[in-house]
Amino acid sequence: MSLANNPLDVLIVGGGMITNDLILPSVYHLQRVGAVKDISVCALNSAPLRALQDNPEFAAAFPGQSFNAYPSVDTPPEKMHPTLFRERLAAARPRQAVIVAVPDQFHYDAVKTALEHDQHVLCVKPLVLSYEQDVELEKLALERGLFVGVEYHKRFDRRALLAKRQYAAGHFGEFRMGEARMIEPYYYRHSNFQNWFTCDKTDPFVYVGCHYVDLVYFITGLKPVGVSVSGIKGRFPNGNEGYLWANGRVRFENGAILSVIDGLGYPDDAAGSNDQGLLMYCEGADRGGMIQHNDQDRGVRHSYLNNIGCAGTRYNYVSPDFYRLLPWEGVGAKPSGYGYDSVAANVETMCRIENETASLKAPQALERRREMIRETDEAGILATPANSYINELVVEAARQSILSDGIWVDIVYGDKPHVKVRA
Repeated sequence: MSLANNPLDVLIVGGGMITNDLILPSVYHLQRVGAVKDISVCALNSAPLRALQDNPEFAAAFPGQSFNAYPSVDTPPEKMHPTLFRERLAAARPRQAVIVAVPDQFHYDAVKTALEHDQHVLCVKPLVLSYEQDVELEKLALERGLFVGVEYHKRFDRRALLAKRQYAAGHFGEFRMGEARMIEPYYYRHSNFQNWFTCDKTDPFVYVGCHYVDLVYFITGLKPVGVSVSGIKGRFPNGNEGYLWANGRVRFENGAILSVIDGLGYPDDAAGSNDQGLLMYCEGADRGGMIQHNDQDRGVRHSYLNNIGCAGTRYNYVSPDFYRLLPWEGVGAKPSGYGYDSVAANVETMCRIENETASLKAPQALERRREMIRETDEAGILATPANSYINELVVEAARQSILSDGIWVDIVYGDKPHVKVRA
């Protein structure tokens, strides 16, 4: 059945960086190919919506396409609308698509509100900041037959999918020791980050380090059992204090250790938009194995005549794999890369659920939607509350640890998974 038979309306909650850099252009293309009908973007105020509307790259890549702005772009930017997203959810048709792209500490409220208004949800990572919230949202979604996806886009990187398949086949042996890094640009400190990326709310390990913890779990199937995170505090330009650097260690159930360094400090004048990668050492029968992903530089380097690169630089490491707008056989440009693939796979899953159950009576449709959600959970490619809950346990443990200067916090599984400070 074609996804275009029953395209979904999409409401994007949040108009910031990730909406501009990935989500909105991905949804524009999904609209162009028939999976999406109407697009709305709701933000706290009009300023980011005006920036999205006036983006010249979008005008060239998606000619004639636009979105409904809430509030209107003509609204004074200083006027705030904290409850507007609730009004838009109340007005939405049931079982459409909501993409939550707001700061970490607001995910729980936004996702829960969307589910209570009978909407399928895709949320940027991490889903929530505690395991109990994850379980609550999983239960609520399944009761209503609603899909919830978590945007861990590295799961769609072909390198990760290849490593997952080959690890399962035993070609690397068993993971024993590794390190990961994701250092985001320094200029993030001058963005809206300075208003919400404070010590009491989040830190670099939780914000981006979770990508690589999830990726190691995705590749190996090994669960984390202990976390220790230390942070380095600093001041944003507006004076707010935040953890600007973090170093974490994650112990897995087989005894393996992953070291993770994260921060908001990659030089703006350096080539490439950030520094990120993963190195995993494995052991087999009298032989060693290795998985190494250098994720910010994949063999493509450009030197421009003008400062058009990331943060206005001339010489750049250009990774075409995460997200780029490329020429294609249609009009404008097409988003390409595993970032787009991840957004598309989640939205298309929502479309398939609705298309397959559209002709069924309500009780049968609800049961079939639940079956399809469980099938997606079991497949383990798309991140869902049921198959990525280890991330909420890691995040919960990490926040306890960093706020206590790096103490070890253990993750306990069983009937009631929880975290506890190591004695």
